Amino acid sequence: MSSLSQADVAKLLAEPSAEVRAEVAGKLGLGIDNPELSDSEVQMAQDIIRILAKDIDATVRQAVSQTLRFSSRLPHDVAVRLANDIENVALPILADSGALTADDLVGIVRSGAPVKQEAIAGRRDLSEDVADELITKADVTAVCALMRNSTARIGEGGFVKAIDRFSDDDGVKESIVRRETLPITIAERLVALVADNLKNYLASHHELPPSVATDIILQTRDVTTIKLSYGREAEELERLVGEMHRHGRLTPFLVLRALCLGDMAFFEAAMAAICNVPVGNAQRLIHDAGAGGLKSLFDKSGLPQRLFPAIRVAVDVVEGVGLDGGDHDLDRYRVRVITRILTQFERFGEEDLDYLLDKLITVLAASGRSNPSVPAAA
Repeated sequence: MSSLSQADVAKLLAEPSAEVRAEVAGKLGLGIDNPELSDSEVQMAQDIIRILAKDIDATVRQAVSQTLRFSSRLPHDVAVRLANDIENVALPILADSGALTADDLVGIVRSGAPVKQEAIAGRRDLSEDVADELITKADVTAVCALMRNSTARIGEGGFVKAIDRFSDDDGVKESIVRRETLPITIAERLVALVADNLKNYLASHHELPPSVATDIILQTRDVTTIKLSYGREAEELERLVGEMHRHGRLTPFLVLRALCLGDMAFFEAAMAAICNVPVGNAQRLIHDAGAGGLKSLFDKSGLPQRLFPAIRVAVDVVEGVGLDGGDHDLDRYRVRVITRILTQFERFGEEDLDYLLDKLITVLAASGRSNPSVPAAA
Protein backbone atom coordinates (compact mmCIF):
# COMPACT_ATOMS: atom_id res chain seq x y z
CA MET A 1 0.00 0.00 0.00
CA SER A 2 1.29 3.45 -0.88
CA SER A 3 0.25 5.21 2.35
CA LEU A 4 0.69 2.45 4.94
CA SER A 5 4.24 1.10 4.91
CA GLN A 6 5.85 -1.94 6.47
CA ALA A 7 7.54 0.48 8.86
CA ASP A 8 4.12 1.62 10.06
CA VAL A 9 3.05 -1.94 10.70
CA ALA A 10 6.29 -2.61 12.56
CA LYS A 11 5.78 0.52 14.64
CA LEU A 12 2.24 -0.57 15.44
CA LEU A 13 3.49 -3.96 16.66
CA ALA A 14 6.34 -2.47 18.66
CA GLU A 15 4.48 0.46 20.21
CA PRO A 16 0.73 -0.16 20.14
CA SER A 17 -0.22 3.16 21.73
CA ALA A 18 -3.49 4.95 20.96
CA GLU A 19 -1.58 7.67 19.14
CA VAL A 20 0.10 5.13 16.86
CA ARG A 21 -3.13 3.27 16.24
CA ALA A 22 -4.85 6.54 15.31
CA GLU A 23 -1.98 7.37 12.97
CA VAL A 24 -2.31 3.99 11.28
CA ALA A 25 -6.06 4.53 10.92
CA GLY A 26 -5.42 7.85 9.21
CA LYS A 27 -3.01 6.33 6.72
CA LEU A 28 -5.41 3.51 5.97
CA GLY A 29 -8.09 6.05 5.23
CA LEU A 30 -5.84 7.88 2.82
CA GLY A 31 -4.65 4.77 1.04
CA ILE A 32 -7.49 2.29 0.85
CA ASP A 33 -9.16 3.83 -2.21
CA ASN A 34 -5.91 3.69 -4.21
CA PRO A 35 -6.92 1.96 -7.48
CA GLU A 36 -3.47 0.31 -7.69
CA LEU A 37 -4.11 -1.83 -4.62
CA SER A 38 -4.51 -5.54 -5.25
CA ASP A 39 -7.52 -7.43 -3.96
CA SER A 40 -5.43 -8.99 -1.21
CA GLU A 41 -4.13 -5.57 -0.13
CA VAL A 42 -7.66 -4.18 0.00
CA GLN A 43 -8.75 -7.17 2.06
CA MET A 44 -5.84 -6.71 4.44
CA ALA A 45 -6.61 -3.01 4.86
CA GLN A 46 -10.27 -3.74 5.54
CA ASP A 47 -9.35 -6.35 8.15
CA ILE A 48 -7.15 -3.82 9.94
CA ILE A 49 -9.95 -1.25 9.75
CA ARG A 50 -12.35 -3.71 11.37
CA ILE A 51 -9.93 -4.15 14.27
CA LEU A 52 -9.35 -0.42 14.68
CA ALA A 53 -13.10 0.31 14.52
CA LYS A 54 -13.46 -1.78 17.69
CA ASP A 55 -10.58 -0.04 19.46
CA ILE A 56 -11.18 0.76 23.11
CA ASP A 57 -9.83 4.28 22.62
CA ALA A 58 -12.38 6.68 21.07
CA THR A 59 -9.65 8.76 19.39
CA VAL A 60 -8.68 5.74 17.32
CA ARG A 61 -12.25 5.04 16.25
CA GLN A 62 -12.72 8.73 15.52
CA ALA A 63 -9.65 8.67 13.27
CA VAL A 64 -11.12 5.71 11.38
CA SER A 65 -14.45 7.53 10.98
CA GLN A 66 -12.94 10.85 9.93
CA THR A 67 -10.51 9.46 7.34
CA LEU A 68 -12.89 6.89 5.86
CA ARG A 69 -16.05 9.03 5.73
CA PHE A 70 -15.83 9.32 1.92
CA SER A 71 -14.25 5.95 1.20
CA SER A 72 -15.91 3.66 -1.34
CA ARG A 73 -14.13 0.69 0.25
CA LEU A 74 -15.31 1.15 3.79
CA PRO A 75 -16.98 -2.17 4.69
CA HIS A 76 -20.68 -1.90 5.40
CA ASP A 77 -20.41 -3.62 8.76
CA VAL A 78 -17.73 -1.16 9.86
CA ALA A 79 -19.82 1.81 8.71
CA VAL A 80 -22.79 0.58 10.74
CA ARG A 81 -20.63 0.03 13.81
CA LEU A 82 -19.16 3.52 13.59
CA ALA A 83 -22.54 5.14 12.88
CA ASN A 84 -23.92 3.64 16.09
CA ASP A 85 -20.89 4.73 18.13
CA ILE A 86 -20.63 7.83 20.29
CA GLU A 87 -21.31 11.15 18.56
CA ASN A 88 -17.70 12.18 17.87
CA VAL A 89 -17.13 8.87 16.12
CA ALA A 90 -20.49 8.58 14.39
CA LEU A 91 -21.09 12.04 12.94
CA PRO A 92 -18.59 11.97 10.02
CA ILE A 93 -19.96 8.63 8.84
CA LEU A 94 -23.57 9.71 9.27
CA ALA A 95 -22.96 12.90 7.35
CA ASP A 96 -21.04 11.51 4.39
CA SER A 97 -20.51 7.75 4.14
CA GLY A 98 -22.06 6.07 1.13
CA ALA A 99 -21.61 2.70 2.82
CA LEU A 100 -24.75 3.23 4.89
CA THR A 101 -28.08 2.14 3.38
CA ALA A 102 -31.43 3.88 3.70
CA ASP A 103 -32.50 1.19 6.18
CA ASP A 104 -29.39 1.86 8.27
CA LEU A 105 -30.20 5.56 8.38
CA VAL A 106 -33.86 5.02 9.22
CA GLY A 107 -32.86 2.83 12.14
CA ILE A 108 -30.52 5.48 13.50
CA VAL A 109 -33.14 8.20 13.10
CA ARG A 110 -35.50 6.08 15.17
CA SER A 111 -32.91 5.80 17.92
CA GLY A 112 -33.73 9.42 18.72
CA ALA A 113 -30.28 11.00 19.10
CA PRO A 114 -30.88 14.62 17.94
CA VAL A 115 -27.28 15.35 16.87
CA LYS A 116 -27.18 12.18 14.79
CA GLN A 117 -30.54 13.01 13.24
CA GLU A 118 -29.26 16.43 12.25
CA ALA A 119 -26.14 14.92 10.64
CA ILE A 120 -28.30 12.55 8.61
CA ALA A 121 -30.61 15.41 7.60
CA GLY A 122 -27.72 17.16 5.88
CA ARG A 123 -26.59 14.16 3.81
CA ARG A 124 -26.34 14.67 0.07
CA ASP A 125 -29.10 13.09 -2.05
CA LEU A 126 -31.02 11.88 0.97
CA SER A 127 -33.76 9.44 -0.04
CA GLU A 128 -37.44 10.19 0.39
CA ASP A 129 -37.86 7.31 2.86
CA VAL A 130 -35.18 8.68 5.18
CA ALA A 131 -36.50 12.22 4.81
CA ASP A 132 -39.98 11.03 5.77
CA GLU A 133 -38.61 9.27 8.86
CA LEU A 134 -36.83 12.44 9.91
CA ILE A 135 -39.99 14.47 9.48
CA THR A 136 -41.89 11.93 11.57
CA LYS A 137 -39.35 11.29 14.36
CA ALA A 138 -36.64 13.94 14.45
CA ASP A 139 -36.62 17.14 16.46
CA VAL A 140 -37.13 20.59 15.00
CA THR A 141 -33.42 21.29 14.44
CA ALA A 142 -33.00 18.20 12.29
CA VAL A 143 -36.17 18.92 10.30
CA CYS A 144 -34.98 22.48 9.62
CA ALA A 145 -31.64 21.04 8.44
CA LEU A 146 -33.51 18.63 6.19
CA MET A 147 -35.56 21.40 4.61
CA ARG A 148 -32.39 23.44 4.04
CA ASN A 149 -30.78 20.43 2.30
CA SER A 150 -31.44 21.24 -1.35
CA THR A 151 -30.46 17.73 -2.48
CA ALA A 152 -32.84 15.90 -0.13
CA ARG A 153 -35.79 14.25 -1.86
CA ILE A 154 -38.98 15.18 -0.02
CA GLY A 155 -42.40 14.08 -1.21
CA GLU A 156 -45.56 16.17 -1.07
CA GLY A 157 -46.79 14.05 1.82
CA GLY A 158 -43.59 14.79 3.71
CA PHE A 159 -44.12 18.52 3.39
CA VAL A 160 -47.71 18.16 4.58
CA LYS A 161 -46.55 16.15 7.60
CA ALA A 162 -43.82 18.69 8.43
CA ILE A 163 -46.26 21.61 8.25
CA ASP A 164 -48.80 19.78 10.39
CA ARG A 165 -46.25 18.63 12.96
CA PHE A 166 -44.45 21.96 13.23
CA SER A 167 -47.34 24.32 12.49
CA ASP A 168 -46.26 26.65 15.28
CA ASP A 169 -42.57 26.73 14.35
CA ASP A 170 -41.58 29.62 12.11
CA GLY A 171 -38.13 28.13 11.47
CA VAL A 172 -39.52 25.01 9.83
CA LYS A 173 -41.99 26.98 7.72
CA GLU A 174 -39.33 29.44 6.62
CA SER A 175 -36.97 26.58 5.73
CA ILE A 176 -39.71 25.04 3.58
CA VAL A 177 -40.54 28.37 1.93
CA ARG A 178 -36.89 28.90 0.98
CA ARG A 179 -36.56 25.57 -0.84
CA GLU A 180 -35.93 26.00 -4.55
CA THR A 181 -39.07 24.19 -5.65
CA LEU A 182 -42.29 23.17 -3.92
CA PRO A 183 -45.47 21.38 -4.99
CA ILE A 184 -48.08 23.98 -5.79
CA THR A 185 -50.44 22.66 -3.09
CA ILE A 186 -47.71 23.12 -0.49
CA ALA A 187 -46.87 26.62 -1.72
CA GLU A 188 -50.54 27.61 -1.51
CA ARG A 189 -50.88 26.22 1.99
CA LEU A 190 -47.81 28.13 3.13
CA VAL A 191 -49.31 31.33 1.76
CA ALA A 192 -52.17 30.85 4.17
CA LEU A 193 -49.83 30.16 7.10
CA VAL A 194 -47.61 33.15 6.36
CA ALA A 195 -50.73 35.27 6.12
CA ASP A 196 -51.74 34.29 9.64
CA ASN A 197 -48.29 35.20 10.93
CA LEU A 198 -48.48 38.54 9.16
CA LYS A 199 -51.88 39.18 10.67
CA ASN A 200 -50.49 38.64 14.18
CA TYR A 201 -47.53 40.91 13.41
CA LEU A 202 -49.70 43.72 12.09
CA ALA A 203 -52.11 43.51 15.00
CA SER A 204 -49.36 43.50 17.65
CA HIS A 205 -46.83 45.94 16.16
CA HIS A 206 -48.99 48.52 14.39
CA GLU A 207 -52.09 48.49 16.57
CA LEU A 208 -54.35 47.78 13.62
CA PRO A 209 -57.94 46.77 14.35
CA PRO A 210 -58.26 43.01 13.82
CA SER A 211 -60.78 43.54 10.98
CA VAL A 212 -58.35 45.78 9.08
CA ALA A 213 -55.47 43.38 9.60
CA THR A 214 -57.62 40.49 8.42
CA ASP A 215 -58.62 42.36 5.24
CA ILE A 216 -54.99 43.13 4.41
CA ILE A 217 -54.05 39.51 4.91
CA LEU A 218 -56.85 38.18 2.75
CA GLN A 219 -55.92 40.54 -0.08
CA THR A 220 -52.24 39.59 0.10
CA ARG A 221 -52.97 35.89 0.35
CA ASP A 222 -55.50 35.87 -2.50
CA VAL A 223 -53.28 37.75 -4.96
CA THR A 224 -50.30 35.57 -4.08
CA THR A 225 -52.35 32.40 -4.49
CA ILE A 226 -53.56 33.48 -7.94
CA LYS A 227 -49.99 34.27 -9.00
CA LEU A 228 -48.95 30.79 -7.86
CA SER A 229 -51.74 29.14 -9.82
CA TYR A 230 -51.45 31.06 -13.08
CA GLY A 231 -50.22 28.99 -16.02
CA ARG A 232 -50.32 25.65 -14.19
CA GLU A 233 -51.23 22.46 -16.01
CA ALA A 234 -54.92 21.58 -15.77
CA GLU A 235 -54.40 18.53 -13.56
CA GLU A 236 -52.14 20.41 -11.15
CA LEU A 237 -54.55 23.35 -11.02
CA GLU A 238 -57.44 21.01 -10.20
CA ARG A 239 -55.42 19.47 -7.37
CA LEU A 240 -54.56 22.91 -6.00
CA VAL A 241 -58.13 24.18 -6.12
CA GLY A 242 -59.47 20.92 -4.67
CA GLU A 243 -57.05 21.13 -1.76
CA MET A 244 -58.02 24.77 -1.13
CA HIS A 245 -61.71 23.88 -1.17
CA ARG A 246 -61.23 21.01 1.30
CA HIS A 247 -59.50 23.33 3.72
CA GLY A 248 -62.00 26.18 3.40
CA ARG A 249 -59.62 28.54 1.57
CA LEU A 250 -61.58 28.81 -1.68
CA THR A 251 -63.43 31.93 -0.58
CA PRO A 252 -66.03 33.74 -2.72
CA PHE A 253 -63.81 36.77 -3.15
CA LEU A 254 -60.81 34.68 -4.11
CA VAL A 255 -62.95 33.21 -6.89
CA LEU A 256 -64.10 36.68 -7.97
CA ARG A 257 -60.59 38.12 -7.69
CA ALA A 258 -59.15 35.36 -9.91
CA LEU A 259 -61.77 36.09 -12.55
CA CYS A 260 -61.14 39.83 -12.35
CA LEU A 261 -57.43 39.19 -12.83
CA GLY A 262 -58.21 37.30 -16.01
CA ASP A 263 -57.52 33.80 -14.71
CA MET A 264 -60.44 31.97 -16.28
CA ALA A 265 -58.83 28.55 -15.73
CA PHE A 266 -58.75 29.13 -11.97
CA PHE A 267 -62.36 30.34 -11.99
CA GLU A 268 -63.50 27.27 -13.94
CA ALA A 269 -61.63 24.87 -11.65
CA ALA A 270 -62.91 26.70 -8.56
CA MET A 271 -66.56 26.56 -9.63
CA ALA A 272 -66.17 22.87 -10.48
CA ALA A 273 -64.72 22.14 -7.03
CA ILE A 274 -67.34 24.17 -5.18
CA CYS A 275 -70.20 22.57 -7.12
CA ASN A 276 -68.62 19.10 -7.08
CA VAL A 277 -68.89 18.65 -10.84
CA PRO A 278 -66.26 17.77 -13.47
CA VAL A 279 -64.31 20.74 -14.78
CA GLY A 280 -65.54 20.04 -18.32
CA ASN A 281 -69.14 20.34 -17.17
CA ALA A 282 -68.40 23.60 -15.35
CA GLN A 283 -66.71 25.01 -18.45
CA ARG A 284 -69.70 24.23 -20.65
CA LEU A 285 -72.08 25.92 -18.22
CA ILE A 286 -69.85 28.97 -17.70
CA HIS A 287 -69.51 29.55 -21.44
CA ASP A 288 -73.10 28.65 -22.29
CA ALA A 289 -74.13 30.95 -25.13
CA GLY A 290 -77.64 31.11 -23.73
CA ALA A 291 -76.30 32.62 -20.50
CA GLY A 292 -78.47 30.34 -18.37
CA GLY A 293 -75.68 27.86 -17.71
CA LEU A 294 -73.58 30.25 -15.64
CA LYS A 295 -76.56 31.20 -13.47
CA SER A 296 -77.50 27.57 -12.81
CA LEU A 297 -73.90 26.74 -11.87
CA PHE A 298 -73.67 29.81 -9.66
CA ASP A 299 -76.92 28.91 -7.88
CA LYS A 300 -75.60 25.41 -7.23
CA SER A 301 -72.37 26.83 -5.76
CA GLY A 302 -74.06 28.56 -2.83
CA LEU A 303 -71.90 31.66 -3.35
CA PRO A 304 -73.45 34.96 -2.18
CA GLN A 305 -76.13 35.98 -4.69
CA ARG A 306 -74.96 39.60 -4.60
CA LEU A 307 -71.76 38.47 -6.37
CA PHE A 308 -73.51 37.11 -9.45
CA PRO A 309 -73.87 40.41 -11.37
CA ALA A 310 -70.13 41.07 -11.07
CA ILE A 311 -69.27 37.51 -12.05
CA ARG A 312 -71.67 37.67 -15.03
CA VAL A 313 -69.99 40.85 -16.26
CA ALA A 314 -66.52 39.53 -15.53
CA VAL A 315 -67.07 36.35 -17.54
CA ASP A 316 -68.37 38.36 -20.51
CA VAL A 317 -65.43 40.75 -20.31
CA VAL A 318 -62.78 38.07 -19.94
CA GLU A 319 -64.19 36.24 -22.95
CA GLY A 320 -64.11 39.44 -24.99
CA VAL A 321 -60.69 40.78 -23.98
CA GLY A 322 -57.45 39.23 -25.20
CA LEU A 323 -53.73 39.66 -24.63
CA ASP A 324 -52.07 42.23 -26.90
CA GLY A 325 -48.72 40.45 -27.14
CA GLY A 326 -46.65 43.40 -25.91
CA ASP A 327 -44.51 43.82 -22.80
CA HIS A 328 -46.49 43.37 -19.58
CA ASP A 329 -49.57 42.48 -21.62
CA LEU A 330 -50.97 40.32 -18.81
CA ASP A 331 -50.99 43.29 -16.43
CA ARG A 332 -52.63 45.55 -19.00
CA TYR A 333 -55.13 42.81 -19.76
CA ARG A 334 -56.09 42.60 -16.09
CA VAL A 335 -56.53 46.35 -15.84
CA ARG A 336 -58.77 46.36 -18.94
CA VAL A 337 -60.88 43.58 -17.46
CA ILE A 338 -61.34 45.40 -14.15
CA THR A 339 -61.96 48.74 -15.89
CA ARG A 340 -64.76 47.27 -17.98
CA ILE A 341 -66.30 45.65 -14.92
CA LEU A 342 -66.26 48.97 -13.09
CA THR A 343 -68.02 50.67 -16.02
CA GLN A 344 -70.87 48.18 -15.68
CA PHE A 345 -71.64 49.05 -12.07
CA GLU A 346 -74.76 50.98 -13.01
CA ARG A 347 -76.40 47.58 -13.22
CA PHE A 348 -76.07 47.10 -9.48
CA GLY A 349 -78.02 48.46 -6.55
CA GLU A 350 -76.40 51.04 -4.28
CA GLU A 351 -75.69 48.52 -1.50
CA ASP A 352 -74.12 46.03 -3.89
CA LEU A 353 -72.23 48.81 -5.63
CA ASP A 354 -70.44 49.82 -2.43
CA TYR A 355 -69.83 46.21 -1.56
CA LEU A 356 -68.33 45.20 -4.92
CA LEU A 357 -66.56 48.45 -5.68
CA ASP A 358 -64.56 48.16 -2.48
CA LYS A 359 -63.46 44.63 -3.39
CA LEU A 360 -62.65 45.30 -7.03
CA ILE A 361 -60.68 48.44 -6.25
CA THR A 362 -58.39 46.35 -4.05
CA VAL A 363 -57.87 43.98 -6.98
CA LEU A 364 -57.03 46.88 -9.27
CA ALA A 365 -54.63 48.35 -6.72
CA ALA A 366 -52.88 45.01 -6.28
CA SER A 367 -52.52 44.59 -10.02
CA GLY A 368 -51.05 48.07 -10.38
CA ARG A 369 -48.60 47.57 -7.50
CA SER A 370 -47.32 44.38 -9.07
CA ASN A 371 -46.08 46.40 -12.04
CA PRO A 372 -45.60 50.17 -11.83
CA SER A 373 -45.83 50.49 -15.62
CA VAL A 374 -49.47 49.44 -15.63
CA PRO A 375 -51.76 52.42 -16.24
CA ALA A 376 -54.50 53.10 -13.75
CA ALA A 377 -58.03 52.32 -14.81
CA ALA A 378 -59.97 55.36 -15.91
